[in-house]
Amino acid sequence: MVAKKKTIIPEINIGLVGHVDHGKTTLTEQLSGKWTDTHSEEIKRGITIRLGYADTVIKKCSKCKGANTYTVKDKCDKHKTATTVVRAVSFVDAPGHESLMATMLSGARIMDGALLLIAANEQCPQPQTREHLMGLQIAGIKNLVVIQNKIDLVPTDRVLRNYKQIKEFLKGTDYETSPIIPMSAQKGVNTNFLIEAIEKNIPTPKRDEKKDSLMFIARSFDINKPGFKPKDLKGGVLGGALLQGKIKSGDKIEIRPGRTFEKKNQLVSKPISAIVTSCMSGNQSLKEVTPGGSIALMTELDPSIVSSDKLVGCVAGLSGKLPPVWYNLILKTHLFDKVVGSEEEEKVEPVKVGEMFMLNVNSAATIGFVEELGKQQFTCRLKKPICAEPDSKVTISRRIGARFRLIGYGVIKNNSK
Repeated sequence: MVAKKKTIIPEINIGLVGHVDHGKTTLTEQLSGKWTDTHSEEIKRGITIRLGYADTVIKKCSKCKGANTYTVKDKCDKHKTATTVVRAVSFVDAPGHESLMATMLSGARIMDGALLLIAANEQCPQPQTREHLMGLQIAGIKNLVVIQNKIDLVPTDRVLRNYKQIKEFLKGTDYETSPIIPMSAQKGVNTNFLIEAIEKNIPTPKRDEKKDSLMFIARSFDINKPGFKPKDLKGGVLGGALLQGKIKSGDKIEIRPGRTFEKKNQLVSKPISAIVTSCMSGNQSLKEVTPGGSIALMTELDPSIVSSDKLVGCVAGLSGKLPPVWYNLILKTHLFDKVVGSEEEEKVEPVKVGEMFMLNVNSAATIGFVEELGKQQFTCRLKKPICAEPDSKVTISRRIGARFRLIGYGVIKNNSK
């Protein structure tokens, strides 16, 4: 009788962030064996556009010592013996391109820790490196490992110079003492040291399964292929992270804000109800999912409702237990002195009535139009409603030239209109 293989479920989400083309997707493949750029435009342009997901199981060899203990392989290369499981991890590969910062900022909310990639063959910091680091701080991510990637492309003296630039860049931030791991993701150099740093510096946070379920939706899609017969069609899929509580097969969940439309010149949202037909985590089909790594919920929803990430930014949970939906926000603001992400140092100008901002909260991105100013706060009307708890942090990005640049963050006040 063949022993049943034990199901290993990811227990933590770790983000990979950094400037475009600094090696995030390559490193994800090195650690998980999965290339996360699968969207047609991603393949064509060679950059990450949507949040990518990949799971891996961190293992160790009992005979090895130090960093050589750690691996993602089933067998130790040196001793040819089976490795033992330490924990399973979900990696969230975030876009680095400046035009896709909203996706990265939205993805930061579902990360428990992060890997910041900085290429050794470029000056540090690059504009989006600075913006990503600030985004992680605003999102409240405490645990960071910095990767000095592409050390194989430059001579030793330049690697050392770049290392000093990284140390100077981190000085005065929340991540001043974060470990810096020199490596080549392309060639797998120092991967074991990186895994050791992840294990020592990014612990699995405590979860509360007894609270009301709360899932941030970061992907939604139709898994049916062209030509499927009606009887073979499957319902829409929701992907993201469960922050608290449990969701099990057969549960009736509510999705907010849900479907948004105009009625009598007013923006209206209608929550969507769905039956969960099955749950997935770590490529395993489960009866229920608990907080931890990335998850997917198979539902009875019409695939057209979820296709092409239509429900990204929504929140899912048990009916009647979700945070409120906001059409307008009063944000208590914390503006930076300088614009983040711009190649030239620019002072952050005061907020003006009529101004338009890109706002990111939880896994949602929306546009806010400033209608009223107050002392260190402003009221804005949202182009697309959001579902969020009062006191949630909202990143604020201003359009400067052709791009939105991070200028600060706000906190949702409970007396919003």
